[in-house]
Amino acid sequence: MTVSAVSSATTATTTTSSSSSASSSSSLTSSDFLSLLVSELQNQDPLNATSTTDFINQLTSYANFTQQQSINSNMSSLASSFSSLVTLNSVNYIGHTVEAKTDTATLSNGSATFGYSLSSAASDVTISISDSSGNVVYTGTGTGNSGSNSFTWDGKDSSGNQLSDGGKYTISVTATDSAGNSVLNYTTVTGTVTGIDTSTSTPSLTVNGVSVSAANIIGVTS
Repeated sequence: MTVSAVSSATTATTTTSSSSSASSSSSLTSSDFLSLLVSELQNQDPLNATSTTDFINQLTSYANFTQQQSINSNMSSLASSFSSLVTLNSVNYIGHTVEAKTDTATLSNGSATFGYSLSSAASDVTISISDSSGNVVYTGTGTGNSGSNSFTWDGKDSSGNQLSDGGKYTISVTATDSAGNSVLNYTTVTGTVTGIDTSTSTPSLTVNGVSVSAANIIGVTS
């Protein structure tokens, strides 16, 4: 019996199974793999038996396949445990005031607090606030100190009209040095964590009504 066809089929099946296992959708189990080897032995031609080398290679493939399945299972279990740990840690933020890397805040009690970080001192800082539809409702200037800067918007548009609480507003900061180079690192918001969302692989926190990734929390102020 010529073993090359069976060996090639086994190898191809192993390759396909390994790829499928990585995506948690494998249709070939280690028992199926072993059955292929047993069937080969039962149906081989005694006058043209499988060579010892080929058979050892197939057994090695079987061992590697089983080991890969075990690794995939362990990795899945580890990922699940890590996700649970992240969720547990996120719960500790509830009720605390945090600063997070994001650009959107909810107008509450007539104001919204934002922040921004500069890599070096800026000679010109322009701040604009947009509503949820992308319309610019406020434009002004900000401080240009190197490092952290804060900006509290009073909730009034450029015409001085007080906007209603509950709306989500996004800050945009343009900061340049004397040579016209941008020195903006990132923008932040400060607010109280009121809940967590675990519907995705990475838990997010609800900060003043806005969803923020737990990974973007850079400080806890109270």
